[in-house]
Amino acid sequence: MGDLSKIFKAYDVRGVVPEELDEETAEAVGAAFADVTGAAQAVLAHDMRVSSRALADAFIRGATSRGTDVIDAGLGSTDLLYYASGSLDLPGVMFTASHNPARYNGMKMCHAGAVPVGTDTGLTAIRDRAAAYLESGIPEGKPGSTIEKDLLTGYAEHLRTLVDLSGIRPLRVAVDAGNAMGGHTVPAVFEGLPIEVTPLYFELDGTFPNHEANPIEPENLRDLQRAVLEGGADLGLAFDGDADRCWVIDERGESVSPSTITALVAARELAKHPGSTVIHNLITSRAVPEIIAEHGGVPLRTRVGHSFIKAEMARTGAVFGGEHSAHYYFRDFWFADSGMLAALHVLAALGEQEQPLSRVLAPYSRYTESGEINSTVADQREALVRVREQFEGRGEVDELDGLTVTGSGWWFNLRPSNTEPLLRLNAEAADESQMAAIRDEVLAAVRS
Repeated sequence: MGDLSKIFKAYDVRGVVPEELDEETAEAVGAAFADVTGAAQAVLAHDMRVSSRALADAFIRGATSRGTDVIDAGLGSTDLLYYASGSLDLPGVMFTASHNPARYNGMKMCHAGAVPVGTDTGLTAIRDRAAAYLESGIPEGKPGSTIEKDLLTGYAEHLRTLVDLSGIRPLRVAVDAGNAMGGHTVPAVFEGLPIEVTPLYFELDGTFPNHEANPIEPENLRDLQRAVLEGGADLGLAFDGDADRCWVIDERGESVSPSTITALVAARELAKHPGSTVIHNLITSRAVPEIIAEHGGVPLRTRVGHSFIKAEMARTGAVFGGEHSAHYYFRDFWFADSGMLAALHVLAALGEQEQPLSRVLAPYSRYTESGEINSTVADQREALVRVREQFEGRGEVDELDGLTVTGSGWWFNLRPSNTEPLLRLNAEAADESQMAAIRDEVLAAVRS
């Protein structure tokens, strides 16, 4: 398989099947995972991708060959795997490539209690040991066992204990599962609730025949927006491939910014846990820290990326964390992310009163956002220097993650991609014209 560093990323494993990730590699990684975690028992789940079951079986062969017993949860979402790891207090692995195209697959690993496995917390050691096993073979030992266990019911019941939905009014909800894991988990979580679901693409199909399961791309939301309008739904929900992210559409068919959802959920969590810390990354709307403070919380800003959010949540005991990519993290869910749990908060907020969702969310949306805009550049550093010089003396500058400049009524962040020759721009201002002016000026400097 060549150099494993191609598929071992900072916080997961991901690659094209079978050219970069095949069953032999998965088996070696399973053996290495068992060795590095030292676990007597581990838990595993997989998504609906064509290659997922075979790769999961290979991982199980590797892990059990090193004496680890594996609980096989079968089909599941990534947050179901986190539930399993947290509730059983076991290390775990999820086979998924999240929102990536069908030819990809991968592994998200965690220590017991859903604590992430990353470069500095075991992933490098797993990579190196797996590479050694691919070179010399996996030593024989006393094998562990495999136990199949259905965890979907327990997962659904647990989520419903974290959000009070007992008094909500009947709601009509359109859900686009993208032929991915939301089609498996939504029926279980919504069971018994006064919710009439209009299902879009609930059939599990890892070839993604209708559209990619990536709701951050606007074109993948078109069918859901149409279904909300044509069906008179109260809202729409779109899940990504492994259903750990959730995107919201209001009753007008308008896409709701994840910053708005972050602010809403933060306010709800602070009502239950006054004075708590809430994490947000630096490209969420400035409305987010404002609303956290207004509701008596302590806003804490981090770099972009789930690793930074989870680390700060664990360090500070933050009650909640939100990212502009529609990842939402909860202290009561082992500091892990769950798009489904965020969706339940939205349903509760809407169902507790009679107003439409757009009015419920209006207080949490205060500014105009550009959305994330990517520019291909020959030299990321040189382009950042050009932009910094362009805005010299016009606002407060910080470099927590790329370049952030904050002026009077506006701000922008320009940060480099870690994997591609791109700069990613997010801008925000008090109104559309001011935002457009800042956005266009930055892009002109970047692309000159």
